Amino acid sequence: MKYLAIAILWSMITTVCVAGTKTWDGRYDTDEIEVTVVYFVPKDRHPLVDWRERVDYYCKRIEQFHAREFAGQSELRTIVHPEPVISHRTTAQLRVGDGDAIYYRTLEETDRRLNFASGDRTAFPILLVLSEINWRPLDDFYRLRPDGDKLVFEGNYNDGQHFPGAASGGARASYRVDRGVGWGLVSADGWRVPYRGSDCVVYHEGCGHTVGLPHPPGGNGSVMSLGQYRGWISESWVDKEQKTRLGWEPSEVPHDPQRELFSTFRALPQPSVPQPGAKVALELDWPEDAKVKSLRVRLQTSLDGPWLECPQQWSGDAPRTASLISFNRPTPVSYRIDAQLENNTTAELWGYFQVREAPDSPPQPRSLMADLVTSQQSGVDDSSLDGSSPHSPIDLLETDPTHCWSVGDWRRVDGKLESPKQYGARIELPYSPPPEYRLAMIVEPIDDPNGLILGQRLGESRFATLFNYASGESISSALENVDGRNVGNE
Repeated sequence: MKYLAIAILWSMITTVCVAGTKTWDGRYDTDEIEVTVVYFVPKDRHPLVDWRERVDYYCKRIEQFHAREFAGQSELRTIVHPEPVISHRTTAQLRVGDGDAIYYRTLEETDRRLNFASGDRTAFPILLVLSEINWRPLDDFYRLRPDGDKLVFEGNYNDGQHFPGAASGGARASYRVDRGVGWGLVSADGWRVPYRGSDCVVYHEGCGHTVGLPHPPGGNGSVMSLGQYRGWISESWVDKEQKTRLGWEPSEVPHDPQRELFSTFRALPQPSVPQPGAKVALELDWPEDAKVKSLRVRLQTSLDGPWLECPQQWSGDAPRTASLISFNRPTPVSYRIDAQLENNTTAELWGYFQVREAPDSPPQPRSLMADLVTSQQSGVDDSSLDGSSPHSPIDLLETDPTHCWSVGDWRRVDGKLESPKQYGARIELPYSPPPEYRLAMIVEPIDDPNGLILGQRLGESRFATLFNYASGESISSALENVDGRNVGNE
């Protein structure tokens, strides 16, 4: 991952020792920092459904880290722009040129659209843009890029763990001395999928280079050095020498249980590279004598798919592991864990791993995300058509249900697909339809029917078709998830 950091006359300016922290060159106060965080989407893309949850997670992480590192001598607050900023440009238009060109094109548009930092200031202003796209085509959930007619793995992968840093991704930041503001840009690979270390990237670009902090000499695990390749931001730090240059002074810091939980809590997958069918758990690290009040664990196997709950049970004060489901096929997995202790301190951590047939065999997607679909591709997965044309009937039930992603035990009985009797039972059939298609299904209820849902797609958009939903004596059917409308959507 490359970076751009601009600060003027570093070697010619002497920092003035006055109370409170300042930018690296001593020109601007940073005892209060306000980071405006923007989710930036090209006009030919759709925002993530849960974009706000992802952005809020990173905001909370960098605020907690800054508070721990500067112990109140510099206070950082984040303000999330309430709606995605939809660019006036397409993905292709934004990608013209190298990383620097993409950076300036994106930040200049966002700065102008927001009229950024134009009023009275009460804090040092930073504009941090989290982009929906990467510098070049990349499926950042599977970590694959196109190479001719193949998809090849591209990502920072070390000892079975995934860290941000794909070459097709990228990030830039600059300290704009002339205006007294900071500009930061993190592309999709640096934040959309929560690899271990993604929160380091967000702070590195959004709060480090933007006040003039350079990379420290040598390489270590600090957030301005190699922290993003070694762990979460809670496992990293800002070098004492760099903080001192900013005006920070060592001081006694009273014990804070919330800060201790932030610094100690970890949740690492075991095994780090599970195989299909294997039991998977998260190994948990807690502060000494922690007493856990609640633990919520969720996971996701596609970037725009649902977050699935993994109920937890444990004995004793604090569980040493959190159980996940077993996975019946190779797949990437994002997970998120929320914990609350009896002393009412809380922790939230997001992570990522891949289920692989072998450690060196990355999973392949069953359908291409928008970034990998070229103008020559119709969106049809030809490998599933057995040579048929897009207008020929395709029997989706020819698929072996044991080879499909599913929740519950789906079976083939007398040539039919039988669902389990289970809340939330679902199965994903490995087929990507063309832009126009007709779907025919013959469905036989085994017991009282109530609410059959078909998850469908139209191009790159997803929607759900609901049949026979009973509410009292009323029966409803609807197209759901269309313009935010569900049952009752005319």
